[in-house]
Amino acid sequence: MTTAPTLASNDPCWCGSGRRYKRCHRIADLDPARAAAEQASREQAERLAAAYVRPGRQSPRREVPAHIVRPDYALDPHGRPRHRDTGRPKDAETIALMRRACRAAAEVLQEVGAAVRPGVTTDELDRIAHEGCIARGGYPSPLGYGGSAAPFPKSLCTSVNEVICHGIPDSTVLKDGDIVNCDVTIYLDGVHGDTNATFLVGEVDDASRRLVDVTRECLDVGIAAVKPGGRIRDIGRAIQTHAEDRGYGVIRAFVGHGVGRSFHSDPQVFHYDNPSARGEILPGMTFTIEPMISIGDWHHEMWDDGWTAVTADRSRTAQFEHTLLVTDTGAEVLTVV
Repeated sequence: MTTAPTLASNDPCWCGSGRRYKRCHRIADLDPARAAAEQASREQAERLAAAYVRPGRQSPRREVPAHIVRPDYALDPHGRPRHRDTGRPKDAETIALMRRACRAAAEVLQEVGAAVRPGVTTDELDRIAHEGCIARGGYPSPLGYGGSAAPFPKSLCTSVNEVICHGIPDSTVLKDGDIVNCDVTIYLDGVHGDTNATFLVGEVDDASRRLVDVTRECLDVGIAAVKPGGRIRDIGRAIQTHAEDRGYGVIRAFVGHGVGRSFHSDPQVFHYDNPSARGEILPGMTFTIEPMISIGDWHHEMWDDGWTAVTADRSRTAQFEHTLLVTDTGAEVLTVV
């Protein structure tokens, strides 16, 4: 049996409850039988926690050559955009630019996915995405983008296993059996192209494979629900029905979004049946659909970095995303090679 570390009464408890040690698991004050049970529970919790994703060491921020045109937020020390698109239908010129940017994003994602294997670090995947964007004359959109937290420090989002989204690439080494969602966005010719996919790392268990398959299906049914004259709500209803009928949860805290000259704009595309999603779907609109599906609970928690979101119960989660153009008859997927 391992020996518990010495904790003062007012120290945070070792179990992660957020309460003080004296109010939670002060083993010294317990009777021997209960102390032994608490110690065994603690050791089990520590074993489980060791299997979860933990922050690694980040490499220095990668530089972007001076000739690459930057989005406005990349010029702000806090990563704040100076303007936001309305989300209304795009003109023909913007749509033409988006086709090129979205294809570039799809190509970069393909390069990143080809490098996913046991032993590779998420930082190496970030390098590939960063260099892939620059090689195409574009800026990696996540780099320097701000929110409620400090500006995002990397060029790619890498979300492993129980990480829902916005994982920051670092020294984390992918292991056989992991799954990793890679989210690529490129800013090219004044517009953004946004896409992501979840990749299997080596030999993955059947439950994780099934999760990835159902998540991909959820994206497909969401795209099929895009009809001019319909409602944004139709998309979330279709995704939620498909996921829950198969026993999976739909993460609700993060949404698809309008995209174009702004990285994020209206409409907000919920992936569940949200009555507030009343907006009409109009030809010429461009937005992402990016369902995040979990094996277990749909609730989330945030890491201290302000970006990394994980499932509350640490169950695995997957995500797929495309940028779409609404046509007169349905949706055109722009993020394809």
